[in-house]
This record gives sequence, structure tokens and C-alpha cells, in this order.
Amino acid sequence: MSHEFRNHAPGRSIDRLAVGDTASVTRTFSREDVEAFARISGDDNPAHVDDGYVGVTGRRGRLVHGVLEAGLISAVVGTRLPGPGTLYLSQSLKWLAAVRPGEELTATVTVAEVIVEKNRLVLDTVVTRAGEPVLTGQALVMPPRA
Repeated sequence: MSHEFRNHAPGRSIDRLAVGDTASVTRTFSREDVEAFARISGDDNPAHVDDGYVGVTGRRGRLVHGVLEAGLISAVVGTRLPGPGTLYLSQSLKWLAAVRPGEELTATVTVAEVIVEKNRLVLDTVVTRAGEPVLTGQALVMPPRA
């Protein structure tokens, strides 16, 4: 079966993870990415799809969906740390700043706690723009078994 997705190394099991382990992904969402997400999700709020809309920011222009930004955290968890096979159990999110298409974002996940007996990890999560947090939170995940 052929597909256009990348191949990834297997995810890390709990015995290969430690407090302080970290991984990141960087991405810039385009206007087209935001429009595609609006179509897929059904969230076509004018704040995301209308260049002339003035919302709570007081400035004209589109904003990247906050949940699309949070998707970068999911990308780290699912492809880097712990990686493929990981199951999300929960995620808290706090948005700190609006993001516009064309702004480079970096999502970083750091292991905050390893719960060996339950095969769980607590992860500190942050999305930054130019080094400044725009989204913070914490995730509970189940890494793949060895």
C-alpha cells in the first residue's frame, strides 16, 4: 500500500523515557492550511477566513485556529516523543496570543512525569512564536509498549 506519509521509527516505550526528555516540531501555517482546516472542521468563523474581519485583536486579518496550533503538539506526541503508537488520554490548553498565517510556530513537548506502573507520561506542552509562548498546557499520554 503506497501513501504520501512519512515512515517513522517506532515510538519509545516507558522504559526508554525519562523526566526532561524533549522533542519539537516547527511549522508555518499558510492561509490555505487555515482554509482547509475551516472546511474540514466546519469552523469557518470569519476570524479565520475573512481578511477584512476585525475581531477581538482589533486588527484586520485572519487568525490561525487555536486547535490547529494545538495540532502541532499532537504531531510531536505522535511522531517524535514518545512517537508512533502513543495514545492521547488528555490535554489541557491555554492560549496566550493570537497567531496569524505565515508565522512560524514551534511545538515542544517535555516529559514532566513518568508513571511506570500505569504506563503513563505527563508532558509539559508549549507552542512558541519567535521564542514566546502562544499556547501552553499539559498532556497525559500512554506510550507504546516495549
